[in-house]
Amino acid sequence: MNDLKIFGLPARQGRWLFLPMGIIAMLCLGTVYSWSIFRKPLTEAFKQQGMTIGATDTLLPFATLLVVFAILMPISSRYIERYGAAKVTAVGGTIVGLGYFLSSFATSIPLLIITYGLIAGAGIGIVYGVPISVTAKWFPDLKGLTVGLTVVGFGLSPLITAPLAKFLIDTYGIDSTFRILGVAFTVILVAIATGLRFPPADWQPSPQFSASPASPKPDRLLSSPSFFALWSCYAIGTLAGLMAVGIATNVGKEIIGLDTNTATASVSIFAIFNGIGRPIFGWLTDRIKPKMAAILSYVMILVASIVMLNTGKGQVVNYFFAFSLLWLSLGGWLAIAPTATLSMFNPANYTKNYGIVFTAYGAGALAGTLVAGNAKDIFGSYTNAFIPTAILSILGILIATFALKPDPKSQ
Repeated sequence: MNDLKIFGLPARQGRWLFLPMGIIAMLCLGTVYSWSIFRKPLTEAFKQQGMTIGATDTLLPFATLLVVFAILMPISSRYIERYGAAKVTAVGGTIVGLGYFLSSFATSIPLLIITYGLIAGAGIGIVYGVPISVTAKWFPDLKGLTVGLTVVGFGLSPLITAPLAKFLIDTYGIDSTFRILGVAFTVILVAIATGLRFPPADWQPSPQFSASPASPKPDRLLSSPSFFALWSCYAIGTLAGLMAVGIATNVGKEIIGLDTNTATASVSIFAIFNGIGRPIFGWLTDRIKPKMAAILSYVMILVASIVMLNTGKGQVVNYFFAFSLLWLSLGGWLAIAPTATLSMFNPANYTKNYGIVFTAYGAGALAGTLVAGNAKDIFGSYTNAFIPTAILSILGILIATFALKPDPKSQ
């Protein structure tokens, strides 16, 4: 396999081109993290039609997308290797674009839940696992770092898509923005699909490299107590981060008193922390193991929650500090969880296994949305939403400390 070529280059060098391809695909998919930019224009558009909607209502399409995304990923992961990375990406990319395009015709929250939440969410769930699987198979020698770099695009997406979405909404309106994004995402993702592929089964990055013989790992994920520990840790870790994603601009404007432009710009800044959290925690997870990386992320969530519980009008530094930590920890979990799945369970079943583990992301999204929306609708402020995130971060530390480890039966 030494003569294997990728894009005209020897495989060991050419494989690095899969990283920018994966990052660009993730930038498109990660536009969901810019949802807070869409909430106010949608609220105003529906108000013009005589409909009054609450904070929970405007978060439902976002939450539905994330839940569907998390459910579809383990299902689609079963077909990635059967049908190939290119076909799965092309199909999923087309569905993503269709969901955004149809959202432009939604005249109510229930319709938006179907077009944006169900259809676009399904497309994202189909595509998301492909770049991760491609990277994991081409980089068995650098799995934590490269998986983290691949998903960095998902986290950094709002850095580009938040100001882009605001510009499009201000210039063309909310409906045209959905159409433009739908067409653009379809074209980009289908183009990327043409270049994605897996290495041959017996390919190695160098003759000297060999996967460590490792102790036996459980083949059946659901039979391992370690799965439940990892799933719970992942759900807790993503709950706080996804809640922060959905309410970032609203908290900035309503609690801190930022103007619309500054609140929008804050999302782009937070996206940087979300993005860099992936390679940083991917690198850390390789070196200090999933347990310690998880505990570090929970400490960050706890600190951020305490800060926000004591933050009010005009305390801009507190807001940026706390939300940067929350977005950083979210990015971290998108690297901790896949890397932990590779190291704690049979790597031969990685694609299927991580798809199942990833359902925790959907659970965290739904719980985070309900916590934030109800805090606003019941108490009139998002501040109370940070009480459960503080409590759950402590619970996460306890679970990680005592249960996030390989199944003793596999040793």
